[in-house]
Amino acid sequence: MIDGWEWIIIGVVAIIIIMWGPAKIPEFARSLGHAKGEFNKAQKEFTSAATATTATTSNAAVIESRSAPVIKSKDEMLLETAQRLGIPTEGKTREEISEEISVMVKMLGAD
Repeated sequence: MIDGWEWIIIGVVAIIIIMWGPAKIPEFARSLGHAKGEFNKAQKEFTSAATATTATTSNAAVIESRSAPVIKSKDEMLLETAQRLGIPTEGKTREEISEEISVMVKMLGAD
C-alpha cells in the first residue's frame, strides 16, 4: 500500500512532468548529475588544499619555533624599557612606570 510520503513524491514528479514536459526531464537529470560531479570535484580539491595547508602550517611552525623572536607582552616590554633607561620599577604601577619613561624620554630628547 502507498503511504503519505510516497503520494507526495508521485505528486511532485507528476507536477514536474506537466510543467516541463517529458522531453525536459532527461536534461534536468543530466544537469543534476553534472552539478553533483562539480560539487564532488570541488570537495576533493578543498580537502586536498586543506591537507596541504595543514602540512605546510605545521612545517612552518617547526621552522618558526627555531628562529622566530620571542613575543613579549606589554608589561614585559614596559619593564624592559624602564630597565634600559635605568628607572627602578619595584613597587610602582604600570602608569607610574609609563610616566617616568615619558619624562625620561623627554629629558633625553631635550639634550
